[in-house]
Amino acid sequence: MATAQLFSGGLTKIDAEGQWTGIYKQAISGPVHLAVDGLAGDMQADRRVHGGPEKALHYYAAENYRQLAERFPGVAEKFVPGSIGENVSANGFDEWNVSIGDMFRLGGSLLQVSQPRSPCWKIDYRYGSDGVARTIAETGLTGWYYRVLEPGMLSTGDVLELVDRLPGAVSLAELWQVWREHRPHPAQVEELSGAPGLTADWQRKLIERARWLRRHGGERAQR
Repeated sequence: MATAQLFSGGLTKIDAEGQWTGIYKQAISGPVHLAVDGLAGDMQADRRVHGGPEKALHYYAAENYRQLAERFPGVAEKFVPGSIGENVSANGFDEWNVSIGDMFRLGGSLLQVSQPRSPCWKIDYRYGSDGVARTIAETGLTGWYYRVLEPGMLSTGDVLELVDRLPGAVSLAELWQVWREHRPHPAQVEELSGAPGLTADWQRKLIERARWLRRHGGERAQR
């Protein structure tokens, strides 16, 4: 169990070309309603890659910030909970001890881990430092998204509690490591596509990559 902090925000224009972002969040105390498509009042600039039922709530581990601060000492003071655009942050749960499909209670809601967050260039912009997004991808400090199984009211200080893990669950760290490998074995990639609770989009991406690896000698390369 862990005590959660909550964050929400609107949209911010970040350049003259009309790019917007929802990465700038503010701490909220609550109570706030969590629906199947996210927190009331929270906004995402690009709904193709953020938000929606499979990305309703974004979590980032508070302890990940300490690792990023060590790697980027010049902007260390910027690595604080809420700064990467998450809705929920806490200590005690991270990519190594949380699995796809894990179910959590938070306040009056029931959540399920659906997929990792893929870092984008706006993270570098947020911190004013090149290479942060790349480091997140390389280290697997990605954070993750929840789908909402039961909507409810949330407040900062609510307990985040793991209540169920599906048989055959795959950790976020394992999924990300295989996904990032240059030439993973196609059978391993295909097996991960069946991880319980994984989104249909990630299933499709993994199956397509396994097929590509087989067509290009992935199995022979592993012998």
